[in-house]
Amino acid sequence: MPLYEYEATEDGEVITLLRPMSEADAPVEDPAGKGRTFRRRHSVFGVGSASPASESVPITGGCCPCGVNADQCGRLN
Repeated sequence: MPLYEYEATEDGEVITLLRPMSEADAPVEDPAGKGRTFRRRHSVFGVGSASPASESVPITGGCCPCGVNADQCGRLN
């Protein structure tokens, strides 16, 4: 099952839920019981490797795990 991120429209809090794909856009109950409305947000993931060969390959484009373009973040350069 995939992980989905949902953002509260009232205060921007983000929660992550493990749900079946068929329930990705189903309503989300506020885990804090505050009655907030959550919308699924587009999220990205990164894949890394510990092999020595991957260390010599420069990272170009794509996104850093922090959500910023890899060439602008500075964490992956």
